[in-house]
Amino acid sequence: MKLMSKLSAVGASLSFILVILALSITVPAQSRKAAANKKQVAAKKNDRKDKEKGRLTAKNAKDKKNSRDKKDDRASARDKKNQKNVADSRSKKDPKPSKAEARKAEEERRRKEAERRAAALEEARRREAVRREAIARKLAFERGLRTETIANISHDLTDGEDLNVRAAAINALGDKAGSVVVMEAQTGKVLTIVNQDWAVRSSIRPCSTVKLVTGVAALNEGVIGKETGAIKNTATRRLLDDAYAFSDNTYFQRAGMQVGTQKFADYGRKLGLGEPTGVNMPGEVSGRLPTTNTNPRIYSHGDDTEVSTIQLAVLASEITNGGHRVLPRIPRNSQDNARFQPFYKAEVGLPQQNVRRVIPGMMGAAEYGTAHRNMDQSLGVAGKTGSCIDKGSWVGLFASVAPIENPKYAVAVITRGQKERGKYAAAVAAQIYRALAKNIVRTDRNLAQTEFHIAPKNAAAIKAAAATGADEDDDADAADANADNVTAVPMPKNIIVVPSAPKNDSQKLINRTVDSKPVNQKPATVPAKTPAKPNTNNKNLFPPVVITYDKDGHPIP
Repeated sequence: MKLMSKLSAVGASLSFILVILALSITVPAQSRKAAANKKQVAAKKNDRKDKEKGRLTAKNAKDKKNSRDKKDDRASARDKKNQKNVADSRSKKDPKPSKAEARKAEEERRRKEAERRAAALEEARRREAVRREAIARKLAFERGLRTETIANISHDLTDGEDLNVRAAAINALGDKAGSVVVMEAQTGKVLTIVNQDWAVRSSIRPCSTVKLVTGVAALNEGVIGKETGAIKNTATRRLLDDAYAFSDNTYFQRAGMQVGTQKFADYGRKLGLGEPTGVNMPGEVSGRLPTTNTNPRIYSHGDDTEVSTIQLAVLASEITNGGHRVLPRIPRNSQDNARFQPFYKAEVGLPQQNVRRVIPGMMGAAEYGTAHRNMDQSLGVAGKTGSCIDKGSWVGLFASVAPIENPKYAVAVITRGQKERGKYAAAVAAQIYRALAKNIVRTDRNLAQTEFHIAPKNAAAIKAAAATGADEDDDADAADANADNVTAVPMPKNIIVVPSAPKNDSQKLINRTVDSKPVNQKPATVPAKTPAKPNTNNKNLFPPVVITYDKDGHPIP
């Protein structure tokens, strides 16, 4: 029992001690936690105070800065005001410094203006020097062309040539750089070749003379109507005849585009281009024709095509011969000259009316178009001009025959130089034809009206169109815009009989007007569909031509 009591007392003492220990442990921990919480609260309060203090400090700094800025601005304004007052007081007291500054400013302005004038003058001098150098180069080039022409002419082989014709051709060429071919159109007998090196052994762009090929090709392909001269399915401001007369680039480009490059080149070969003519002279060039070029200029400007002067003469005679291509030859001795016989190298192989249908336009060029200046209309010249730039200079060309009813001469001229154009080449040919006039005999046959049923031109309209400046300028295309249409006068609604006339070398030349109507013969009229009786007693007579018109004025086939 006593032991039990002692154990209970000990247990109670231990429990008390344990309680005391627990209390001693818990109370400090709570105290520490409370202290920590107080520290956190105090820290937060301090942070808020610091932030608030910082904001106040920043605001105070900003306010102080603004205050300083305002003070500085006021001070700056005061300084500026003081400076202005000082300047005003100085200007009021002593105006001389202001005038000195004005003089200095004026002197500076004048100096700069003088510098600008000097710079402008120097630039003008530089440009003038460049211009003069360019002119000098052109003049040197021109002199070189002329010098080369003179040298070539001096080395021409003249055996067998007609020296009178040669003298006339050289005189007509004058001081121009170029070449001339005069040939009998229907026989191929070459009367003279001036500057044989250029005329036979070199080639150049044909410019607008290439339109002869374009026209024949388009007529044979049905692109151009033979009766109307209009392009199929295409509206143009001119028809075929006036397109030739005024060298209308647009017309032939539109027609050529319907033919195509390949066919165009084929027709060129048929007409003798792209191959030698066969003239009995060494070193003849072939020229060239386009192959892959599809630019419309190949049909109007002759791009990618080259011809020689002798080729142009053969081309003109071939067209007026109806497709018979003569072989040009020079009779080298008196025996050859006396026994000379024409020889046709080839036949075009096209319907004659398709080849010869371009003739009225060639007649128009000489009568009222691009070749009419200085041209003697009584000689019956028909031709085609060309003007373009090639090989460093302008080129003027003219391919022609005369008289058109029964061509005796074919004259081709090519000139080179900065001022050369087709009209000047035509003027050279015109002078040659005047020298040959005594051998040119006209008939009273009105070719355009009889063979091609072309209505006569209105003389007033022709004169007005010519006055506008029918000068072709192929590379500028300005001439097309300047040339007006030429209207035609309606044909009489009856039959026209054009009588035949004998070929007589002693016959007096007939004065002709620009509408191609002989002044000494009026067309006769007979009842409709009355055939004319041909004269078979003389082989030299042209058969009379009868043209019958229906009620609408259209020719009856």
